[in-house]
Amino acid sequence: QLLHLYELHGHGSTIFDRLRHRGPDWSGIHSFEDCYLAHQRLAIVDPTSGDQPLYNEDKTVVVTVNGEIYNHEELKAKLKHHKFQTGSDCEVIAHLYEEYGEEFVDMLDGMFSFVLLDTRDKSFIAARDAIGICPLYMGWGLDGSVWFSSEMKALSDDCERFISFPPGHLYSSKTGGLRRWYNPPWFSESIPSAPYDPLLIRESFEKAVIKRLMTDVPFGVLLSGGLDSSLVASVVSRHLAETKVARQWGNKLHTFCIGLKGSPDLKAAKEVADYLGTVHHELHFTVQEGIDALEEVIYHIETYDVTTIRASTPMFLMSRKIKSLGVKMVLSGEGSDEIFGGYLYFHKAPNKKELHEETCRKIKALHLYDCLRANKATSAWGLEARVPFLDKNFINVAMDLDPECKMIRRDLGRMEKWVLRNAFDDEKKPYLPKHILYRQKEQFSDGVGYSWIDGLKDHANAHVSDSMMTNASFVYPENTPTTKEAYYYRTVFEKFYPKNAARLTVPGGPSVACSTAKAVEWDAAWSKLLDPSGRAALGVHDAAYEEEKAPASVDPVLENAFHPPAHGES
Repeated sequence: QLLHLYELHGHGSTIFDRLRHRGPDWSGIHSFEDCYLAHQRLAIVDPTSGDQPLYNEDKTVVVTVNGEIYNHEELKAKLKHHKFQTGSDCEVIAHLYEEYGEEFVDMLDGMFSFVLLDTRDKSFIAARDAIGICPLYMGWGLDGSVWFSSEMKALSDDCERFISFPPGHLYSSKTGGLRRWYNPPWFSESIPSAPYDPLLIRESFEKAVIKRLMTDVPFGVLLSGGLDSSLVASVVSRHLAETKVARQWGNKLHTFCIGLKGSPDLKAAKEVADYLGTVHHELHFTVQEGIDALEEVIYHIETYDVTTIRASTPMFLMSRKIKSLGVKMVLSGEGSDEIFGGYLYFHKAPNKKELHEETCRKIKALHLYDCLRANKATSAWGLEARVPFLDKNFINVAMDLDPECKMIRRDLGRMEKWVLRNAFDDEKKPYLPKHILYRQKEQFSDGVGYSWIDGLKDHANAHVSDSMMTNASFVYPENTPTTKEAYYYRTVFEKFYPKNAARLTVPGGPSVACSTAKAVEWDAAWSKLLDPSGRAALGVHDAAYEEEKAPASVDPVLENAFHPPAHGES
């Protein structure tokens, strides 16, 4: 799903080739004087008539869109005097612009990035969804051209500078600048005070899942067996029969999981699938298969961030197999840990203010990490990932809660994400088995099998020498790699994306168990073990790194304190 508007002739075939993987179903292009919009389509809603670019009635407004607009029917009802040419959910953007001008973006409920050209005055706008679920890059050529693309690889040759387009922002050629259109209450990071309402949490999430079942093609759910993906699968299972897609493709849900043989995720996912009665597809990979795919993975996901690459590789391998089964869309559980403080390092949050500010920082950075992974690892094979936890309304509900209820309190029996677990703890009509509902957080790169990360480190150690690490700060002065694994990924990334602008699109800074740099300050011991694996959360993860690999100063209060309750316990 290529988004491209540029004021430069030529390059069309190269651009199409570079992003054809994102949309193998159709290629479309529109030119007006020296402006061009091109699109590679992955057809999910209205496959027969929704080819892009899309237009208003007289074709003076042209738009290319990557994403899904879940409230398009509601928006069409406000545009009754407009004539729609297709059944595409994205066509509504052209008509909304015609009706409301540039201020319509906040009306959209969905995931999207788009470029719109108004041929009447040769102006254009570009916008990205609130959280940055859909990728978008912006670039500038030496000749004064302006470029937009879903992936960096389409800009890296022709643009002198390019950036990751910020989420929740709009660019207008009329003003020549970016402005933020997404301004929710939580963005200021002030401490909210709404009381905990488990039914509101449950109902808001169920609505978020149901609206994402808008599809005219076969779909499934990525099921790791952890809390988040299991809740997505459970809610889909409950409501699938009443949807349009069930009438088209049947009401049996397909679920997918990948891991090394014997991994924690495979076992847990099978148990959840059996409980929900899904058609479950258990996929395996070996450490060597993952290592062999690393270069291709880094090319597609366009980052050298260690955590992202660790988790993207199994997701990339799984997506290829899913697409081969004829599935074109999947629902996934990204975003929950950021919203509810689910990562294991949140056990050390000193107070509710620090916890809330960290969740805000994590959500604001999602487009650089989990959203990037979920979109690009799947889009590499023409598969679309939808993420109900990142629904705009659900985020507002969850982030409006008094953060005291998100604090991990052993004395009150509250583990990480207790707020969410408790909301779906229904004794009369259980969503999940109790021990799954209260399973400890397992990061995807850990859950596929602990030997996966150990294998990556061994591979990097064999390719990166001690002298290379000694000189790392001279070779890579920006975001200097601090481990051999990080150094190895950086060399691969620089091979594909050698420009300074490319390396600046990747965030840096210390992290433990996926924390921000600020949260590393919560525990002095963490500064000695800066590893993004959940096992680096010493004294918290049940399979934490052994003492000889880690600092000895472990908080005795937290040591093995947080185990999931046994079956039948609340």
